[in-house]
Parts: sequence; structure tokens; C-alpha cells
Amino acid sequence: MQANILDSIANHYNTLTRSSKKLADYILAHKSEAQYMSITTLAEASCVSEATITRFCKMLGLVGYNDFKLALAKVDSTATSVDPALESANEDGSSFDNLCRRLYQIDVSALSETLALTNEASAQKAISLLSRARKVYCFGQGGSNVMAMEAWARFSTASSSFIHIADSHLQATASALCTKDDAILFFSYSGATKDMLDVLKPAKSNGAAIILITHFSNSPAAMLADVSLLCGPNESPLQSGSIAAKIGQLFIIDYLFHGFCLQNPEICAAARTATAQATARKLL
Repeated sequence: MQANILDSIANHYNTLTRSSKKLADYILAHKSEAQYMSITTLAEASCVSEATITRFCKMLGLVGYNDFKLALAKVDSTATSVDPALESANEDGSSFDNLCRRLYQIDVSALSETLALTNEASAQKAISLLSRARKVYCFGQGGSNVMAMEAWARFSTASSSFIHIADSHLQATASALCTKDDAILFFSYSGATKDMLDVLKPAKSNGAAIILITHFSNSPAAMLADVSLLCGPNESPLQSGSIAAKIGQLFIIDYLFHGFCLQNPEICAAARTATAQATARKLL
């Protein structure tokens, strides 16, 4: 593979199949946007199959689609700093005050974008599924596991039904044993990881409800989910685990929690009183 993935595409162009040329044309015309797309989104936008994209990546000497997105991000002209979103902060000056103000704008924008993506019917369905479930497993991998733990910590003050498991093997074990009376609250920004499928497929087969918090509405995980809740903002491969994306997910956790409490007022009030008293003893 050459240092610049765009040069590699150009050099291989004449040997590509018709569908691969169609894909290459789209990528070369939308190189900045493509790095933010899931494989499903890119397939739809370029009018080719996901299999064509996978073969295209292999032809370029890449392991898979995620490696391709990373290579594309590295040559994007906006990816010259630690975080492309901070380019304007560098242009305005390198003061710490400018940095903080730009980060504030990015984080507020993440909330606004998530709010714009919020669908009331989907949110209400998710809240109902959480309320009906005997057990709710809060799962995720990597940085998304941190958000799963945050959801569990929040809901554990109002109900004992919520369970968090960090280890991916134990997540798969719990998923294999869950029933139609259980629910999976799964966090995955991309909605496209192998560990995720190892958890969601058994849960789906067992009839458990699947609630997905993701950025991509047509990801492999979304195809398995009973309801998907979308978070903003866009995140390039060089920004994996960004605080802005987490802020969007925290907003979703917050409205799910308050919606859950509104549907279960007496149970939640009693639980929150009990947990508040328990933790009050820890304070000096």
C-alpha cells in the first residue's frame, strides 16, 4: 500500500472493475465525507454493494474497511491537528482561552445535533422496552463500554433491573442466556464491530429487546435492533472516543432515565430515596 491512499486508488484505477470504478469515483469526489461513513452508508451513496467495498479495500492492501477509513482520514487536509475540529482554534490563536471556547462550541453542537436526531416515537418505544424488561443489560466495547457503565450507574439509582458487564466474553454468555423478558441496552457509535455481533445475534435469537445507541441508522447493529437512538456528531477515525460523541450519548442516557422515571414514578421514587440514603452515609 502506498503512503497516500488516494494516490493508490488513482494508480489502480485502470485495472478496476466497473463497480469498483464507480466506488473510486465517489470516494475521490467525496474524500472528506467518506471517512465519516459506515460501510452501509458508503455502499448506498456510491450505488455499489458492501462486498464491492470489502474487495476494494483488499485490493488496496488494507485489512478491511476500518483501515480504509483511517487511511482516508490521514490524507484529509483537515486532519492535520490532534483534532480536526480544533483547526479554527489554531487559526484564531493558540491561547488556552481560545481552545476552551472552541471545545465548548463543539460540545454544545454535539447536544444540538443529538437533539435534532431525536425521534420521539423511537425514544418512547425504548423507554417502554426498558420499563417492561425483567433485566436490562447495559453493554458496549472499548470507549462505548464506558457509556454502558454510565447508563447502568444512572439507572441503578432508580431500579435494580439494570446490569452492567464489562468483559466481552461474559457479555456473550449473558446474551446467550437472556430471554424475551430481557432487554439489551447497547452502545456502539459505529454499530459495526465483531464483538457487538457476538452479543446481539444470540440476544435477537432469544427474543430479547435490543435498544441501540449509535450514530448510524443503517449499521449492522441497527438491523438487529428493535429501536435505534441516534447521537451526533460526526467522528472521524482519528477522533475515536471523542468527548463530543460521548456528550451526545450522555444526553440520550439522560432522557431515557427521566422517561423511565416518569413511567415508573412510585418504584423510582422509592429506589432513589433508598440509594440516596445509602450514599449519604459515605459523605463526611
